Amino acid sequence: MLMASFTFAIMGAFAKVASESMPSLEVVFFRNVAGVFLIGLAVLKKPMRHVGGKPFLLFFRGFIGFAALLAFFYNIANIPLGDAITYSKTSPIFTAVFAWFFLGEKLSSRAWLAVFMGFVGILFITQPTGVGFSKYDVLGIFSGVGAALAYTSVRELKSYYDTRAIVLSFALTGTVGPIILFLISPYLNMPELDFMLGEFVMPKGVVWVYVIAMGVLATISQLLMTKAYGETKAGIVGAVSYSNIGFSILVGFTLGDSLPSLVTTFGITLIVMAGIMVARAK
Repeated sequence: MLMASFTFAIMGAFAKVASESMPSLEVVFFRNVAGVFLIGLAVLKKPMRHVGGKPFLLFFRGFIGFAALLAFFYNIANIPLGDAITYSKTSPIFTAVFAWFFLGEKLSSRAWLAVFMGFVGILFITQPTGVGFSKYDVLGIFSGVGAALAYTSVRELKSYYDTRAIVLSFALTGTVGPIILFLISPYLNMPELDFMLGEFVMPKGVVWVYVIAMGVLATISQLLMTKAYGETKAGIVGAVSYSNIGFSILVGFTLGDSLPSLVTTFGITLIVMAGIMVARAK
């Protein structure tokens, strides 16, 4: 899990430098093309077998995951890497709430305390003023909420579909979605929606290295994480996964990001503690 967290942080670094030459929408496109290719090869080698019967939920998993990824990569391009990763790591906290609300899973008093701590941590990071949250705050929180909704839907879908079908629904949506958005972007003059709009820019020179490395590292990270969860208790692995934030802060610093302020660091600490408490509860 430590290796997965480190490779994911490096993946974020490549996404950040690639975003200097292309819109974040295109970064999302290349991130998912790799997934479609690899899963496609796996399906060709061993066809999927499942019961099915939940097509709308399967589409929802792909759509909400894609939307969360749009917000996540936009923030990677525009705010410190450690902050963007921290927002995304709030997803276990929201997942606990959604599993309680939608799936009827019970939450202990300790888990509710973790949820409360997580929300307080979010407030310390966002530091809302009289005008409310910034655009990056809203998108950051949504990246966590969207991922949590996707994870919650997976808990239901895994009883009906092959795991590869669930992942493919996300990767396909994340590949086709950007193509559609690229086609309609020239007809929409809405700067506030720049996180989901953009003009396709053909990568040149070293940018190809960035996007290929991003796809490869994302795949390696996914494989290492899957291996970790198969080796020991999910609570232990989930707790170790928060090392991702530390790696991302350090990697971001090498790219020129400023280190978190004392208030932001306190918020990050609360979110990490809350996430570990939720992980241990599972």
